[in-house]
Amino acid sequence: MNRKNIPKTDSIQELVHFWDMHDLTDFEDELEEVDEPVFELSARLLVALAPGELETINALAQSRGMSPENLIREWVVERIETR
Repeated sequence: MNRKNIPKTDSIQELVHFWDMHDLTDFEDELEEVDEPVFELSARLLVALAPGELETINALAQSRGMSPENLIREWVVERIETR
């Protein structure tokens, strides 16, 4: 397996993908212990969708290579920024 550097990102999904493909023991020399939380949990909102709406969102997100949650968040942020 080719060794790459640990990604410097705040994206939990990117980190999950990286660690799904790599072994932690290969990076012991790059690890450091921290006492503070690294990620802050953001507020969550449950939105009810009809089955057809969810299928459409899933398909759109997949076509853009992103999760449905990130796609919806992108839409919300865009809408907020255009106010």
